[in-house]
Amino acid sequence: MSDRTLALLLYLFCTVVYASVAGPRLKGPSGDTHFVYQAESFLARRTDLVRPPPHQNDWAEVHHLTLRDGTQLKGIPLRQSPEKFRTLSGQVRLLNEADIAARQTRHYVSFPPFPAVLLLPFVAVFGARTNDVIFTVVLAGLAPPLLFLFLRRLPGHLHGPPATAQADPPSLHDALWLTLLLAFGSVYFFCSVIGQVWFTAQIVSMVLCALFLHASLSARRPVLSGVLLAGLFLTRPQMAGFGLFFLAELLRRAHPEDRYATSRADLARIRWSLVLRTLVVSALPFAALVLPALLFNRARFGSLFEFGHSYLATMQADNIQRYGLFNYQYLPRNLAAVLTLLPKLLPQPPYVQISYHGVALWVTTPALLTLFSARLTPAIRPFVLWLVATLVPIALAGLLYQNTGYIQFGNRFSLDYFFGVIVLLALLLPGCGKQTLFRVLVLVGVAVNLFGAITFGRAWQFYWNGFFPVP
Repeated sequence: MSDRTLALLLYLFCTVVYASVAGPRLKGPSGDTHFVYQAESFLARRTDLVRPPPHQNDWAEVHHLTLRDGTQLKGIPLRQSPEKFRTLSGQVRLLNEADIAARQTRHYVSFPPFPAVLLLPFVAVFGARTNDVIFTVVLAGLAPPLLFLFLRRLPGHLHGPPATAQADPPSLHDALWLTLLLAFGSVYFFCSVIGQVWFTAQIVSMVLCALFLHASLSARRPVLSGVLLAGLFLTRPQMAGFGLFFLAELLRRAHPEDRYATSRADLARIRWSLVLRTLVVSALPFAALVLPALLFNRARFGSLFEFGHSYLATMQADNIQRYGLFNYQYLPRNLAAVLTLLPKLLPQPPYVQISYHGVALWVTTPALLTLFSARLTPAIRPFVLWLVATLVPIALAGLLYQNTGYIQFGNRFSLDYFFGVIVLLALLLPGCGKQTLFRVLVLVGVAVNLFGAITFGRAWQFYWNGFFPVP
C-alpha cells in the first residue's frame, strides 16, 4: 500500500473517530462562534460586529466617547481606576461621568482572522447557522495524515533515499505510532471535537503548520510557503516563528554541498543571491495577505499589531492592563500548568477532577517522557538544532502569555510547537514504533485524551475552577 493511500485511510479513520466523539455536537454550531461573527463582519464590510455578541466571553470592547466639549475618544476605562480612560493611542485621561455627553460600546472579534476567512463561503450561504463543529472536525482529520507523510519524507530528505527496501518498515512503524500519538494521544484529540473559537484556531494552525513544513522542505516552494506562513501568523501569530525552519532549509539549498549552515565557514559558502531571491519570492505573498490584516487592526484598535486581545472584556483584563499580553510575571503560573499541574483525586464520585487550567503535558502525553532517552547522532544534529531553535521561541511565547489556555482539558498552547516535538521524537528515537515502553505510553495517552475528549464541555463534574488541589 502506498503512503498516499495510507494517508487517505488515516484521514478517513481520524475524521470518523472525531465525528463519533463529537456526537450530538455535530447537529449545530457551538456556543462560541466568534469566527462566524467575524466572517459576517467581512461580508458586511464592517470592522465591528454586525450583531450584538451572544455573551461576554472573549470579545474585544472599545468605548467611543463624546465629551461635552465635542472631543471624540476611543479606548477603554481602566479596571483598577474606572475614572481613568486609556485611549487607543495609550494616553490616559481622567474623566468624570459629567464630562461624557454620549457613550457607545462597539464589539470586535479579537482573534486573528484567517479561520474566519476560511469560513467565508460557508457563512455566505448559511449565515449564523454555520456549523463550526463540523468545520473543525473535517479539518482536524487532515493534520495526522499530513504528519504521517512528512515523517515518511524525512529519511530521504536527511539521508537520501534508502539503499535497500529493508530500511522502510521501521520508518513506517515509527510514522504510524507517532501519527497515533498526535491524533489521539495528545490534547489535539479534545480540541478536534468541540468547535468553539479557541479550539478551532488550534486545529486550523496545526493543519497550516503541517502544510507549511511540507512546503518548506528544501525551500523549493517559496510562494506556497509564504502563503502558509501568513496563514499561521493570522491564526496563531507566534507560530510565524516556523519561518526560521524555512530559512534553515533555504540556507541548506543555497549551500554548494547541500548541508545545513552551522558555522561561519558554511555561511561563507552560501549563494546569498539565491537566498535573497527566494526570500523575496516568499515574502511577497506573505505581505499580500498580512498587510490587509494589519491595516484592519489599525482601523479597529489604532495599532497594526493589535488583534484586540488587549481590549478583552474578561476577568484577565486587569492583568492585561497592568502587565500587557506577554510578561515574565505570567511565567511561573504557565510553567506550573505545563509541567506540574495534576488532577485532583477524590474519595467519592467523580473520584477525579481536572483543573480548568488543564493538566501537565506529561500527563496528557506521557510518551514525551521517552525524550530523556533520546540519541543525537551527527547525521541529524544540524537539522535538530535548527528545529529546536525554531520551537523554543514559539514555546516561550506561550509561557509568557497572560493566559494558561483556561478553560481546557490539557495544555492546548502546546499544540503551537507540538508538530515539531513529534518530528524530534521521530529523529531522536529511531525505532520507537517497535519499542514496548513507547507503545504503552502512547496507548496510555490515548486513554487519557479519550477521557478528555468525551468529558470536556459535557461532564463538568470532572472539572473544577482552581489551580493546585489543596489537601
